[in-house]
Amino acid sequence: MIDPGSFRDPAGTVLRVGNRILRAVSPFGAEEFEAARDSGLLEALVRQEMLVPFREIDPTPIAQEFGISARYVLEHPRLPFISYPYEWSFTALKAAAICHLEVHLIALEHGFTLSDATAFNIQFDGSRPIFIDHLSFRRYREGEYWLGHRQFCEQFLNPLLLRSICGIPHQAWYRGSLHGIPDTELAKILPWPRRWTPIALLNVTLPAYFQRKYADRPAVAKPRRELPRAAFKNMLVQLRKGIERLIARRGDAGVWADYVDTHSYAADETSQKKDFIHRYVSAVKPQTVWDLGCNTGAFARVCLAAGAERVIGFDNDPDTLDVAYQLARKDTLPFLPLHMDITNPTPSQGWRERERGGFASRDKPDGVIALALLHHLVVRNNVPIVDAIDWLMSVAPTGILEFVPKNDPMVQRLLALREDIFPQFTREVFLAAVGERAQIVEQCTLTNDGRLLVRYAKR
Repeated sequence: MIDPGSFRDPAGTVLRVGNRILRAVSPFGAEEFEAARDSGLLEALVRQEMLVPFREIDPTPIAQEFGISARYVLEHPRLPFISYPYEWSFTALKAAAICHLEVHLIALEHGFTLSDATAFNIQFDGSRPIFIDHLSFRRYREGEYWLGHRQFCEQFLNPLLLRSICGIPHQAWYRGSLHGIPDTELAKILPWPRRWTPIALLNVTLPAYFQRKYADRPAVAKPRRELPRAAFKNMLVQLRKGIERLIARRGDAGVWADYVDTHSYAADETSQKKDFIHRYVSAVKPQTVWDLGCNTGAFARVCLAAGAERVIGFDNDPDTLDVAYQLARKDTLPFLPLHMDITNPTPSQGWRERERGGFASRDKPDGVIALALLHHLVVRNNVPIVDAIDWLMSVAPTGILEFVPKNDPMVQRLLALREDIFPQFTREVFLAAVGERAQIVEQCTLTNDGRLLVRYAKR
């Protein structure tokens, strides 16, 4: 099938043939691809693990099968999971922005520039950002300006500034505006003193001012002074340095932001939990595990240590996701923590609602762990317990679910300011619902408070 997210690029088309990922290079994009390939640029980026590897294959059968004109066909290794900027943590978006700038700087050294600056040209292999579009490179023209600057700011820099300066996570805004956050909108909410910091002044405040000033005037092409290559490079370098200095301003994430430090587990309970997860992964040997409610990734590490090839984590707390990504990157783990509200998962969206795949339409895992999550869905969000269990178990054929009883301190905190309208939230209902949908392979009651772990396998 033709990937619905690649239709905008006249230079080529991404194809999926079974489990294979192919990129057909059109006659329009062939000359620039040849130049980038023959210059050694693509090979250099692949060697530095900044560009997805590729090999050329015979284009004729692919062109005939799909009815397209293809001068070249490239085959790429399949990435384990496709994610989007509105699902990345601040720290992951920051790493992706730096990766994009470094790719551009290397391209300049080889006499090339990037034709665009979209964040959707970055994906993650585990915790490592990697550039995926081999057709974005074109030969640099002496004296030219960076035509992708505005796009880079909207899709990388402005979301980072939103969090760093205003303390507002970027995910919801970005998800509702796939082209990023415009300068004119961000400029309205930046605090007055921070509008004049160098990175905001040059990339947000002044561009927004000129856009507003000249918005109603007819577009007239005016000759501009040439921009020396050294100045072009310096612009990228200074922007990279500015982004490297950005720090996420902590938000008002609620009582769960410090869960890793304040949870109610005793040490022996945590040890039992890790042992239970380790036994599951060792026995089932899932390639990919989804950790729903991953927090900072402690149990994702257990899955990896037990033999899982990779873990994709999902959590709704921006602060804990930042910590999770930083730790995963520090230890080069094949663990990617992503932002998602499980009660409102990422939808399919973009052109014809197919350009960017939703949570349910992307690759499914072999296993899932949903620890200390069920009571959030039921008590905090009023999802009926049986419905919540049904959804959690639909994610993967095997997995672990945890039941946290009402007498647990964390559940009591959820119930503190509301009426208890959850008579079905009991251990008995939990076990019956799981048992109706799968075989209960193993269960473990954690000491003291009656928390229950259940490992299931669908029949």
